[in-house]
Amino acid sequence: MTENILFMTLGGSAIAHFVITCVMGLFARHRVQYLCLAWVNGIFFCTMLVSACFSQAIAEGEPGILHPFMLIALLCACYLQSIYPLNISMPGFLQWERMWRYARPILALMAIYLMAALMGSRIVYIYTAGELVENILSSDILMRLCALGLSIYYIVNIFLLPRRMARHANVPGYLLGYCIAMGLSVVFYTYIAVFYDLTLLAVYILLFTVLNLYLAFRTLESLALQLPHPVISEVSEEQGARSKEQDEEDFNEANLHRFQRINFWMQNHKEEWKDSTFGRDRLCTEVGLNRHLVLQSVRSQGFNNVHDYISSFRVAELKRMIARGEVNTLGDTLAAGFGTTQTVRACFLKMEGITLDEYLGES
Repeated sequence: MTENILFMTLGGSAIAHFVITCVMGLFARHRVQYLCLAWVNGIFFCTMLVSACFSQAIAEGEPGILHPFMLIALLCACYLQSIYPLNISMPGFLQWERMWRYARPILALMAIYLMAALMGSRIVYIYTAGELVENILSSDILMRLCALGLSIYYIVNIFLLPRRMARHANVPGYLLGYCIAMGLSVVFYTYIAVFYDLTLLAVYILLFTVLNLYLAFRTLESLALQLPHPVISEVSEEQGARSKEQDEEDFNEANLHRFQRINFWMQNHKEEWKDSTFGRDRLCTEVGLNRHLVLQSVRSQGFNNVHDYISSFRVAELKRMIARGEVNTLGDTLAAGFGTTQTVRACFLKMEGITLDEYLGES
């Protein structure tokens, strides 16, 4: 049973990382910043796939304290997880050069391990703290301690990532929280590498996979914010009500008809939606349509929901106010109909693809 659970955990993790690799690889063809995410997740996919093939040996094994295989896996995990959240915007060959320099300590340590194995060195199995102290001066144990120390160095770098990234204004906030969560997960794996436990190993693999899926989805969300948004079309005259039979004749035409009716009202009642309390329910009351029809109408024209539709008018009005010189500070932006400055920032970034502070600085 334990073997089957471990196999399914490793297999599921491999599939998840394979999907991330394919998606990021596709986007890396257009934006180089996704290249690092693609090939690092590809390494994770290969590692999980190979590990799944040896799930029985892993489930039945008792590596003890500080086993070299566990330490090498820890080193690689710490190294890879400390670099790829950066989304490095540089050509691929420069990315590889930077990664190679950063990986030199790991490669040197693995080369020494390989040479020792070829020369007939045997692994010293340690199961208690007393045995560790007794063999502390053996070359094998000293190499393991070096590997553990190097892992701690990479873990410290992971925890320093939020501080380094915070210097750049364009780094999203979710990435800072992700790095902290990732650092804690690696500390958890360090404990498993020192005191092996199969159940905790399966838990770590799940946490590891969930964190990487989270980063991938949030990265794709950031990409979606940069996609072109629907343009609000001008309506010259108010649209009259249509009969139920007419609406049923052509679904798309009915939605367009209702949207034009809603749009005409929005264009001619600026003072209404510039009130921060104006929302979906008041819009439904004013245009004489229920929530379902209003939502269906705005979605037919490319808006996610009614809130985004109303916000698009407010953002457009805010840009006009900035151009006329009526808005000079962040506090003045509330005059466009937003309730709080946090809402202004979020909506402006979502609609325009740049921060409000950057836009005010350019104006």
